[in-house]
Amino acid sequence: MTFKEMINQDKPVLADFFAVWCGPCKTMSPILDDLKERVGSKASIIKIDVDKNPQAAAAYQVRGVPTLILFKKGKILWRQSGVVSAAELEKLIKANS
Repeated sequence: MTFKEMINQDKPVLADFFAVWCGPCKTMSPILDDLKERVGSKASIIKIDVDKNPQAAAAYQVRGVPTLILFKKGKILWRQSGVVSAAELEKLIKANS
């Protein structure tokens, strides 16, 4: 499934734009694992390495990492740069499910 196909799903898709060299991105990793357990199949969580996918990062004007973007049916519902708590992300996903 392509990135475009993924973000066009009926359920929310949280995209984590990250880089392997980024400290805060490493902090986000276990938070996203926790979130995945909390939301189960209500949402998809995908990680996009900005160094390997510069075109995806450029398409969404990702300037800093981590940047989290919540998509549903191809539309951006929410975006934020920096570390975000699993509880906050879970509320956001439930509100948009």
